[in-house]
Amino acid sequence: MKTSLTGGAVRRSRQLRHVAVAIASLLAWDAATAATVEGRVALPKARATPVVNQRYEIVAKSGVLSTNPPVAVVYLEGPFGKLGQPRVTQILQKDLTFVPSLLPVQVGTKVEFPNLDDTYHNIFSFSPPKRFDLGRYRSDETPVPSQVFDAAGLVTLRCDIHEHMRALILVLDTPHFVITDAAGNFRLPDLPEGRYVLKAWVDSKTTREKTVELKGDLTLRVDFP
Repeated sequence: MKTSLTGGAVRRSRQLRHVAVAIASLLAWDAATAATVEGRVALPKARATPVVNQRYEIVAKSGVLSTNPPVAVVYLEGPFGKLGQPRVTQILQKDLTFVPSLLPVQVGTKVEFPNLDDTYHNIFSFSPPKRFDLGRYRSDETPVPSQVFDAAGLVTLRCDIHEHMRALILVLDTPHFVITDAAGNFRLPDLPEGRYVLKAWVDSKTTREKTVELKGDLTLRVDFP
């Protein structure tokens, strides 16, 4: 039996099609006009270490926490309006190290801490932005211990059982951030137009910044000497 739409249903169908076209056009416009910032951050020299390990480690010297070999976190700061829901991410405990040892996240991100070692770990933080103690747990325990990082700032992770273990979580009030490569190069795409502050976190005592004006789909070159 063949059915037909009423006049109201036809109008609603047309309205939905118009809305879908408008949303598609808006998304296409956003993608076409998203700006990019790229450049290089001058990094300090890597420190000599007696441990032969190709992974990045967190070292503390004169009260300064940084990665070794050095990297930086580059991020865009400014009024972005309503931000999207932060994703869930992880820091692993593997081979008695944190992987990754430096993790930038947006405020509100849930971080899980799976234990992949055949031993207990006890992850804790005394940092003002987030104080917690997960207690001792093994690799087979579920659910995986986690924390929501709801305040901006630098959080230092330690293990109560393995004194050498250390990691950093840099909690940022922005969804736009990236970690440089070992040479300090970075590329930060999909940025909105406007006037913002671009920052480069190098260590717990060093954050460089520059004001940037982002326009259309242009790529802006910014170096931090």
